[in-house]
Amino acid sequence: MARALGLNHIAMEVDSVDAALDWWSRFFDFELRGRRPTMAWIDLGDQFIALSEPRTQPPDEGRHIGLVVDDKEAVRAALRDAGLSVADSGSLRFRDPWGNGIEVVDYRDVQFTKAPAVLEGMGLGDLHKSDAALEELRGKGLSTDRRSDS
Repeated sequence: MARALGLNHIAMEVDSVDAALDWWSRFFDFELRGRRPTMAWIDLGDQFIALSEPRTQPPDEGRHIGLVVDDKEAVRAALRDAGLSVADSGSLRFRDPWGNGIEVVDYRDVQFTKAPAVLEGMGLGDLHKSDAALEELRGKGLSTDRRSDS
C-alpha cells in the first residue's frame, strides 16, 4: 500500500479564470505556472492551485481548502480592505466569489515544516515556527532544522 505524502495541487472551479486570477492577486503573491483558455495554474509555494472554468457546482457549504501563508494577518487586512467580512482575530475563513471555501493559516503555527532548501528558494529562510508548532513536531518525533527551530 502506498503512503500518502502530501498534496500536489487543489483544483477549484470558477466562472472566469481571468476574474479568478485578478481576485487571487488582490490577496496573495503568486507565480502563474501556466495558462490555457479555460484553465490556469498558480504556484503557491511548492504546491499549486488549478483554476478551471466554468463553475459547474453550487457553492461548497461544508468543504474548504486550508491555505498556508507567511502572514495571516496581512491577508486578513487585505480581505477587509476589499470589503469582505472576516473575524477580527483567530480563525480566518472566507469564500471566493464562486463559493469556494478558503481557510488561511500561518506557516508558523502549523505542524508541517518545509525543507530548508524549499524555504530558501521561496525567499523565506528567516521564517520560524511558533513554540506550539515546534512542540507538536517534537511530540511526533519529527526533527526540525535550525531554520524552523530557532
